[in-house]
Amino acid sequence: MPTVKLLVLGGSGGTGRQIVGQALDAGHDVTVVTREPGKLALHHPHLKIVSGDTTAGGAALTGITRGQDAVISTIGRGKTFRSDGLIQRSVPAILGAMQTAGVRRLMFTSALGVGDTFRDSPILPKVFFKTLLRDIYADKLAGDDLIRASGLDWTIVQPSVLTDGALTRKYRSGEHLPLSGMPSISRADTAHYILDRLNDTSTVGKTIILSN
Repeated sequence: MPTVKLLVLGGSGGTGRQIVGQALDAGHDVTVVTREPGKLALHHPHLKIVSGDTTAGGAALTGITRGQDAVISTIGRGKTFRSDGLIQRSVPAILGAMQTAGVRRLMFTSALGVGDTFRDSPILPKVFFKTLLRDIYADKLAGDDLIRASGLDWTIVQPSVLTDGALTRKYRSGEHLPLSGMPSISRADTAHYILDRLNDTSTVGKTIILSN
């Protein structure tokens, strides 16, 4: 894949750090916007870390977005079960900045079981989606729906349960996957897929499930 300029939102989280590291290893220029720049203890000549709140949007986010080739979002609430409306507050700001700056490619990380992929989920995960994760998933669904209506070149990536396992490059991806038990995938493999498919036009306008 040719060298590209990437804006990574949520780059200080687990999946975000994997994306940043793998993108730099591939020779890309990476800009990270994060509220906690201290969590990303990484220095690289092709890395720029900007302290900021994506939900604020406005001219600041538009300025950072302008000139990028693609935007990758791994924004999330971590281990909490309360959404705080994070995705619903972030997505309009992201879309607005991209549309104003003329950047079309968006890779957005959601989660297996949000929206239509609930049908693809095994029984046990469905229990968690409808109970403990109900607020988180409602917030993600609202964000996913806004992205689908944006007119941008988007791909929504819905990984199964994320782990801190190794990069294997051996995973499954598709709009529908046969799944059982409690399916999972490493953050490293999730990051690999996102970067690998940045220029894959066949994924544009699709919601992709990832799992081992």
